[in-house]
Amino acid sequence: MNWIALESADQLNEIKNNEGYSLIFKHSTRCSISMMAKRRFELDWEDLPKDMHLYFLDLIKYRDLSGMTAQLFDVHHESPQLLLIKDGECVLDQSHGAISVEEALSVLS
Repeated sequence: MNWIALESADQLNEIKNNEGYSLIFKHSTRCSISMMAKRRFELDWEDLPKDMHLYFLDLIKYRDLSGMTAQLFDVHHESPQLLLIKDGECVLDQSHGAISVEEALSVLS
């Protein structure tokens, strides 16, 4: 699986208007906790549906976009943070050590 770089408000609007599931991983490239959460997630991400869009948001480069994401999906900004979006609504919001593919799969089933 591969990350799709989340770099624009247009992409956020596409996610908001998309049918089905999308996943956003908000990551601080300067934070060791965020690095560990990302690595742990990537170890198991092959278990996710192959057609799911996986977006990666670099919080250092795109701080404003992170704020827009929190507002658009009505979540509190955290880092690292995983948002599972279904039909334009956030159905799972995880942060720090709680980020897991297993939990995302439980929501998907």
